[in-house]
Amino acid sequence: MEHSERLLRAATEVASLRAGIAADARLRGWSVALKHWQSARLAATHADLLAEPRHREAARFFLEDLYGAKDFSQRDAELGHVVPVLARTLPNSALATLADAVELDALSERLDEAMASLLRRADAADIDEASYARAYRDSAPRADREHQLDLVLSIGRSLDRLVRMPLLGGLLGAMAGPARLAGVPTMHDFLVRGFRAFKGIGGATVFLARIDARERVILRALFDGQDTGWTARAFA
Repeated sequence: MEHSERLLRAATEVASLRAGIAADARLRGWSVALKHWQSARLAATHADLLAEPRHREAARFFLEDLYGAKDFSQRDAELGHVVPVLARTLPNSALATLADAVELDALSERLDEAMASLLRRADAADIDEASYARAYRDSAPRADREHQLDLVLSIGRSLDRLVRMPLLGGLLGAMAGPARLAGVPTMHDFLVRGFRAFKGIGGATVFLARIDARERVILRALFDGQDTGWTARAFA
């Protein structure tokens, strides 16, 4: 399947998922609460990366643009008609990275919806380590969670390769005006932020290895049945 087809399929899926969640007020409330809880957990786990000047922008891009609690509705709306433009203007490797990012978005939304549904049925007063751990295990098989993390790391490695392409930075800059005229400024800004974030690292191997090691430890702890204390396992 071509990258443009993957991108369009994932964009259609994620827009449908978010529309379904938006139509159910209680599910929407739990979904928003879950995203905020997960964002806070990720920020705490990777607080050192957010604090380090070399890694700060890349960490923010990961936590806010690849997986965060922000409203992605404008990006979803643009994706429906941006694919032909991107297919004509972007190198194939950049289009593949973007397709991976939207596939990650769709997978994360699907997993979050399943977790939010379980949390709603449990009718807990709030989300804490234990309720999150139970919903995490019961909502999806381990393979799906491992694939989610693999996609995150794959996107990071792809961005690290893209910033070494001498002409891509200039191409993205030249696309700013046409992107606004085409009505897709949010999608363009997403690409620019990712490029700049990884350009500033000067090699993302260490950055990605630290994320990988911590998140694998947490994933194993959760699927081993640990309900509390697992957020600290990444540093044990």
